[in-house]
Amino acid sequence: MSERQKMPNRKPQERIKDFESVALGFSEEQALIEAARCIQCKKPLCVGGCPVDIDIPAFIELIKKKDYEAAIKKIKEKNSLPAICGRVCPQEDQCEKVCIVGKKGVPVSIGALERFAADWELATCQKSEIRDQKKLLVKVAVVGSGPAGLTCAGDLAKMGYDVILFESLHISGGVLMYGIPEFRLPKKIVQAEIEYIKNLGVQIKTNMVIGKSMTVDELFKEGFSAIFVATGAGLPQFPGIPGENLNRIYSANEFLTRVNLMKAYKFPQYDTPINIGSDVVAIGAGNVAFDSARVALRLGARSVTIVYRRTENEMPARIEEIENAKEEGIKFKLLTAPIRFIPDEKGFVKEIECIQMELGEPDESRRRRPIPKKGSEFVIKADTVIVAIGQSPNPLIPHAMPLLKLGKQGNIMVDTETMMTSIPGIFAGGDIVTGADTVISAMGAGKKAAVAIDKYLINK
Repeated sequence: MSERQKMPNRKPQERIKDFESVALGFSEEQALIEAARCIQCKKPLCVGGCPVDIDIPAFIELIKKKDYEAAIKKIKEKNSLPAICGRVCPQEDQCEKVCIVGKKGVPVSIGALERFAADWELATCQKSEIRDQKKLLVKVAVVGSGPAGLTCAGDLAKMGYDVILFESLHISGGVLMYGIPEFRLPKKIVQAEIEYIKNLGVQIKTNMVIGKSMTVDELFKEGFSAIFVATGAGLPQFPGIPGENLNRIYSANEFLTRVNLMKAYKFPQYDTPINIGSDVVAIGAGNVAFDSARVALRLGARSVTIVYRRTENEMPARIEEIENAKEEGIKFKLLTAPIRFIPDEKGFVKEIECIQMELGEPDESRRRRPIPKKGSEFVIKADTVIVAIGQSPNPLIPHAMPLLKLGKQGNIMVDTETMMTSIPGIFAGGDIVTGADTVISAMGAGKKAAVAIDKYLINK
C-alpha cells in the first residue's frame, strides 16, 4: 500500500506575512493515490465515527473512479458544508481514528479527500442538489447561523419545510465567520457553502437578535410551528485574577471577531483597528488559543507565546495546528498558569506574574489536574494578552425566556432523544447545549434536531 499523502502547506516564512491559506489542498494526483488506499471495508467503522454519518467509503470510491461530481453529491446527502469540514473538522479524533487501514498503518486522509471533492465542485462551478421543490405550509425558525443552525436549516429545507434562519450579526455563518482565521478557513468558502444552503430554499435574515429584535413568543405568533435555537457559545471566560481589566487584554472572542469578521488585519482599508504590542501571550491551548497566537504573529508581533497550565500532551488543539504554530515560531510556556496581570504607568498590561504547575491525578476532563508549586512564582513580559480558556453558552435567549430549563453553566437543557427544551416546540443544539465544541459536533446536533423537529411536526 502506498504511503499516506501529505497535505501541501505554504512555507512558514512566507505564510506568517499574510492571511492567505496555509494548507493548499490535494492535487488530483494526490487525491487519486490517497483514495486508492481505502480498502472498502465491509463494516466501515469510519462512518460510525462521523457525527453526520457520511458514507465515506462510497465517496472515496467515486473519487478513485474520477467521478468527482458523484463524489460531492454523495457527501452532500449527509453534509451540506463539506468544504468547511474538510478544512476544520478534527478527523483524526473521529472518522480517521477508527479507520481500519490505521489499525496496522496510517489511516486514510478522509478529511483531505472531502476537501478535494468540495473544492473541485467550487472550482468547476458545479451546483449539486439545487432544485425547486414544493414547500410544506409549515414554517420553522432557526436561530443562529453557525454550523448547527445551517445544518438544521438545510436538512429541514430538503424535507420541504419553509425555513427562515435568523442571525444577530450582519453576516451569516456564526463562528465560521468570526471565530476561525482566514488562513485556516477562507471566508469565500464559508459564503459559498451558505449560498448552497440558501439555494435549498432557506431564507436568512441578518441583524435579527432574537430575544431583543423579536421575542420567541412573537415568532410563534408569526406562524412558526417550531423553533431551533443554535446560538452557540459566545460568552468568553476569564481566569478571575487581578489586573484582567487592563488595556490590551483581550478575550479571544473579541480579538478574533475584530480580525476575522471586521477585517482588522486590513486596516485602514476597513474601519476596525486593533491595538497590538510587541510581546503577545495567548493563554490556553485549544484551537482558539492557537488561532489567536498565529493571528497575532501575522499582525506584526515580535514574539508570541502560548501559556498553558498542562503539558503539550494534554493540549486540546489539533495536532496539525500545534505543528503549524511551531513551524511559525510560536513559543510555548508549559506547566505555567497566570496569577496576576501587572500594569504599566498608563494602565496597559506590561507583565504577567505566573506560577509553575505540576500534574496530579486526572480531573473531570480526564486530563491530569494541574497543581501549583509553592514558591515558584515568576514574571514574563507581555504587552498584549489574549485569553482563550473557554467560552460559555450565549446567554441572550436563555435570559429572555425564564421558563427555559438551564444547566449549571447556563446551557440550555434538552431531551437527548428529541432535542426538545423544557418548552414544547422549542428545540436546541450545538454549543448552546454542550458548551464550546467542534464544528462537526454542532453539525451532528443540527442534523439530529432536524429529524426530531420533523417527527414532532408530523405527530403534531
